[in-house]
Amino acid sequence: MDSITIRMVEPDDLTACHTIEARSFPAPEAAWTTSLRNRIELYPEGYLVAELDNRIVGQINSGSTHKDDISDEDFKQLIGHDPDGGNIVIFSLSVLPEYRSRGIASKLLNDFVNHARDMGKSNVMLLCKDDLVGYYTRRGFHDAGISASRHGGASWHVMTMAL
Repeated sequence: MDSITIRMVEPDDLTACHTIEARSFPAPEAAWTTSLRNRIELYPEGYLVAELDNRIVGQINSGSTHKDDISDEDFKQLIGHDPDGGNIVIFSLSVLPEYRSRGIASKLLNDFVNHARDMGKSNVMLLCKDDLVGYYTRRGFHDAGISASRHGGASWHVMTMAL
């Protein structure tokens, strides 16, 4: 596999990150540019990108909280975000379609989990649809059931990993 670099996001990465988001999720589920900008500016330590051949091809971004209920839509705008929170919540793990099936998402997730552990977090949490429960379970997450979130009109599973 080509050499993939995982690094912390920088402000100039916003356009590339938005492109990945828009190409990876249905419009009602994709984060707006303003949300991504907030995440980059307010919590860059919770936002990693994958670079291949000097191009950003993947991203993982998050917020942090003490709360166990991660269904609050405002939290995706980092309202209620607490950088010292014990739970780090992944909002998006996405890779450009033409770069999928190369292990980039798994590398992003592994590096993110290790980074969260280094930051002293207690849990990594996320919401995912039915078709991704197996993916996250194979990577050490536990399915904690259906979330109250109806983001984008979809049904979501709460996935947790104790660190």
